[in-house]
Amino acid sequence: MPAADAAPAVHAQLDRLRPLVVAASALERLRLVADTFPGQAVFSTSFGLEDQILSHLIFAHDLPIEVFTLDTGRNFQETYSTWNKTLIRYQKPISVYAPQREDLEELLLQKGPNSFYESVDNRKQCCHIRKVEPLNRALAGRGAWVTGIRAEQSQNRQTMDPVEWDAAHNLVKIHPLFDWTWEQALAFVQQEGIPVNPLHQQGFVSIGCAPCTRAIKPGEDFRAGRWWWEDLSAKECGLHATAPHDGPDPVVEPVPAG
Repeated sequence: MPAADAAPAVHAQLDRLRPLVVAASALERLRLVADTFPGQAVFSTSFGLEDQILSHLIFAHDLPIEVFTLDTGRNFQETYSTWNKTLIRYQKPISVYAPQREDLEELLLQKGPNSFYESVDNRKQCCHIRKVEPLNRALAGRGAWVTGIRAEQSQNRQTMDPVEWDAAHNLVKIHPLFDWTWEQALAFVQQEGIPVNPLHQQGFVSIGCAPCTRAIKPGEDFRAGRWWWEDLSAKECGLHATAPHDGPDPVVEPVPAG
């Protein structure tokens, strides 16, 4: 069905879902997704705190929502450990999507393993190969995408809606923990004994690839630990590349202060 023809039906579906989602608990929201999109709902986990809560709710209640992850090849060892503990705890499958071998090999051949430090364009190219393209495959043909996004994570996310239409992937995106606080999430994982990525105890709030993620300092924005070496304007809009990087790598070789 062409996008133009599908739009009225999509808007009607979103209008019906929004009040139901707002009034529901996180578990009820997941059940609503499973019932509304039978066999077509997926949840993407990167094994952070919010994602572990959603995996717990899906697995513990046997909800028919497929759980998948993107293995970029550059994840923290702590993330792999959390992944393994999750498999052992729940005895449920987690689908895996990895970068296309040819694309990754070409990137490494042409630019080496740390080209993302050199410019925003290079970083986006790496992200596209390791995350965006695998995600596109994971979401192809799906009806609903569940995420661990919370409103308080950043100013940008506060303007989002707990139920959205994702035009890029042609599906409905739902955030069951949208109105949860960080303290509420911490209390829930402790209450339920959910496996938690140990990096959270080291100041990591958002956990991505190891070379591109750091712990944040008190008072810093939730996303400050991602691609912190980039100019702020470029980091936000992606239009301006940073200067060529011919000094030490920000992670491997600490840059002297001053």
